[in-house]
Amino acid sequence: MLELRRFQVDPEMPSPRGPCPLGSVEAHAGLLILPPEGQLLYKVMTVENLLRCIDGSYLHFNRVDSYKDGPGSDPHDGGQLPGDEPGNSTATFEKAPSFSAANYYDVSRQRTYACCFGLENADYLWNNYGGRSGHGKVGVVFDFARLRSRLNQVIETGQGRVVYRGLLCRQIFGLNYGVVQYVDRLSHRANTEFLPNPIQYIYLKGFYFSEEKELRVSLSAIGLGHFKLNDGSFMEFLPSLHFEFDFRAALADGTIRELMCLPETDTAFLEEELKARGIAAK
Repeated sequence: MLELRRFQVDPEMPSPRGPCPLGSVEAHAGLLILPPEGQLLYKVMTVENLLRCIDGSYLHFNRVDSYKDGPGSDPHDGGQLPGDEPGNSTATFEKAPSFSAANYYDVSRQRTYACCFGLENADYLWNNYGGRSGHGKVGVVFDFARLRSRLNQVIETGQGRVVYRGLLCRQIFGLNYGVVQYVDRLSHRANTEFLPNPIQYIYLKGFYFSEEKELRVSLSAIGLGHFKLNDGSFMEFLPSLHFEFDFRAALADGTIRELMCLPETDTAFLEEELKARGIAAK
């Protein structure tokens, strides 16, 4: 499991053996589009997954290159555009001429995770997301400003650490937010004048997915070099990542505004399970 959680930092903790680019908070905000003030976000989940997230105190992030063919999935998510690839492939690094910008974008994509939300409470979200469930789906309504503040604090306090297969590691992920832009992937170009920052590809998707109206939270590690552990092995970027998020506290302070259910959702089961976790309907 790959997790990003808060820990009390030991000032005597040894530094990494070599240069280790540490994570940042909204370092690429100037390249991305934020929603207007007061924006609410909508996330459709199965009842079972919501309860798992509450019990584990996490938000689930998927690695953007791990989506497969199927309804609602985008196998090109976060990938460089077809029209950009020839130019990206010919642009190489001075000290590593065999490593091109295209390679850099591919590796960056393999090290980037996303947690996705809808900007609108749309039927598209309910029909295409959440997955199968024995107890139905639930829509979690977030206040974006409060959510952003909560997630930023995990990293800004300096106490954020990556847990990798039980090992406590330095925090290497950059946290960003942005509204996804939907383009014609076959004709759109992002490298017309300058090579784009890898984060810009993470926030571009094909028109086919435009009904999602997505706000994306991303966690990205640099796409150069390797992250080496003290035992000499390299960190593997697993298909998913859990980011610390206290659902109970978020429900109490208004970060989560509401839990919405469909008529077929087993609300009696949900209410009983929430009550058992000290969460009562208002």
